[in-house]
This record gives sequence, structure tokens and C-alpha cells, in this order.
Amino acid sequence: MKIGIVVPGFSASERDWCIPAHLNLVHRLSERAEVHVFPLRYPHRRRSYRVHGASVHPQGGAQRRGWRRMPLLLRSLAAVRAEHRRGPFDVLHAICVDEPGFVAAADGLLLGVPSVLSLFGGELVGFPDIGYGGQLSRANRWLARVGLQRATRVTAGSGYLRRLAQPYVSPERLLSIPVGVDATRFHPRAGAVDPPPLAAGEIKLLHAASLVPVKGQNVLLRALERVHERVPDVHLHVLGDGPLREELGGLSESLGVGGRVTFHGAVPYEEMPAYYRAADLCVMASRHEGQELVTLEAGACGRATVGTAVGVVPDLVPRSCVAPVGDHRALAEVLVRVLQAPEVAVSLGRASLEAVRAGYTLERTVDAFMRLYGELAEERGRRPPI
Repeated sequence: MKIGIVVPGFSASERDWCIPAHLNLVHRLSERAEVHVFPLRYPHRRRSYRVHGASVHPQGGAQRRGWRRMPLLLRSLAAVRAEHRRGPFDVLHAICVDEPGFVAAADGLLLGVPSVLSLFGGELVGFPDIGYGGQLSRANRWLARVGLQRATRVTAGSGYLRRLAQPYVSPERLLSIPVGVDATRFHPRAGAVDPPPLAAGEIKLLHAASLVPVKGQNVLLRALERVHERVPDVHLHVLGDGPLREELGGLSESLGVGGRVTFHGAVPYEEMPAYYRAADLCVMASRHEGQELVTLEAGACGRATVGTAVGVVPDLVPRSCVAPVGDHRALAEVLVRVLQAPEVAVSLGRASLEAVRAGYTLERTVDAFMRLYGELAEERGRRPPI
């Protein structure tokens, strides 16, 4: 089977973890099929190369925006068609439904090849106050609408994402297939060389995300101020970097919790399991999440994540552990309720581990996609000629 995968960006090498979910998925798919990856924007070059057995054909789109990106889209459409002429694709799969979805769906229609679109990021939301989301752009809205309407199937990795997609996609075309976590890397068993990354003697609360407005760290810090009043030995460990680093540090000081927060900066992907295992509880405060791979990674390590009602969090923990978006008081109540009863955090972590093993591993994702590809290829073969 020959699969074409269209993505916004992809690893420039096997050591480049720019989007780990994409690299892990392609690695496992390429063990079972011939895989060709078409990254539209990153790497910023156009020479083909190979990663984990997959052929990668970057289009070098970099930062072109608005309608000025039309040459990029036309070039990408042509690149997929050229590879199809060298050997026909059985299926085209886009991860993200605006630019990649448009390319996969349009070429799928033109070539008579089934197309799969997987929702992944912020394509279907728009928050003008923080400048986030695909729906803020007229061009992106059009691209996403065309892709969602013309794709053979659309997949969502969380109930939240599925609800966002329902106005655009008929029920029979909308499937639940999460992008799973690599359980060989993320697991509850401590490695022989696991460092003790977090200070002992405190209740360790872990937050892993880029420091950007949509991740809601300002809400999290305001929640921490209230939590600290009732759970004095709590300590928030923030993994990640971004443009809000200085502002968030100043906010933590002004709220009086500067001594209860450690900003660790960007942590190498290979070291993340040790941080999850060292935490007592993980927390997310995002305004939007497509699926939240970090929540699944934490769950695979036996740690629960509580937080706002976006992404996969509401699918993994009870409703009592989920807070409305932007409500720092409600988030604080959730955290206090769990942190004051350590056995609850342990029980939630065990349940999250079981849930991830049952439905969110990378192996299950690959199996589900391979079955879908096979069904679509078979369905295409049964269609009478036009």
C-alpha cells in the first residue's frame, strides 16, 4: 500500500522532534506501507530526503500567509500528482485540515484517490483577542471548509474536536481515531538512569506546554495563588518556553507565588517521561487543545491530568476534575480537591494509564489507520467506472 501524508511541518531528520506525533506516526506506518510525506512549510528547503524509511518531499513554504501562499498550495498539489504518476497512491492523508486538508482532498478528487483528514490543531477555532486560530483567516476558513466537505473521511482524536467538526462533516464520514502515544517511550516504569528532575518533599504539580496565550498559563497561575492558600506545600513545575516567559514570571511574583513556581524552560523530548513520573499530578489550563499529546504522555506514565474542558482531558478524567475554560476559581477548586487527597491523584493516574493503554497507544492508532486505508482502497475498487 502506498500512502501520501500531507502535514504543515515534519522532522528534518530522525533526531528532529519538531512535531513528535507526526514523526512517531510516520515511523510506524512506514514499517507497514510505502509512505511519502509532503510537509508544506518546514523544513525550509525543497530537496527530498528519507526519515525512518519514509520519503519526505518538503515544499519549503516557510512563512507565506494569506492568499500569497497560493504558489505554495499549487506547488504542493503538483508534487503529490507527480509522485502519484511514479506509482499510484492508495490513500492521501492530511494531518490538519486547512492547508494540508485542502491539498489532500483536492488531489484526492482529481486523482480518484480516497482522502483522510485528521483534525489536529486550532483550524476550527478563532480567538481575536489573542490572535489564535484558523478561523481568523478568510483564506484558512475557505481551505478548511473545502477539505472537510470533500474528504472521504475525517478523524478526530477527542470528543471536543469531534464536536467542533460536526457542523462541517456528515456523521457517516466523521470517525474517532486519536493520534496515540508511544508506550515504549512513555510508561510508568522508571528507567535505570532516570534523573530526579523535580525537588523532593513537595507536592509536585506539572504543566507542560509552550508559553503562549492559548495555553492559559495566566489562568493557571491565578488558580495556583488560591491553591497555595489551602495546600501550602504545592509547587508548580512548568516545562516549555515561549514569548510569555518573562510576563508569566512577573505575574507569578505579583501574585505572591513566585517561590512556588519553577520555569524549567524547554525540556528535550527524550527526558519528558522522567518528569511525568516524578510529578504527583499534571494540569492544563488551555483555552483550546486539539487533543493534547502531553496529557496522553502523562497518562501513559501513570499520571493524571486535570484542567479545562478542551482536548482529551474531559475524555480521561471525571467531570469533577474538569473546569470551564478561563475560570481560575473553578480550576483551583479542582486542584485543591485532588491535591488534598493523594489517594485520589493515585487513583486518577491509574485510571488514566488504563485508558491510554486501552485506546490511545500509537500501535492502536496505526492499526486503526491501516484498517481505514484498507477499507477505503477496497471501497474504491468496488466503484463502477465513470
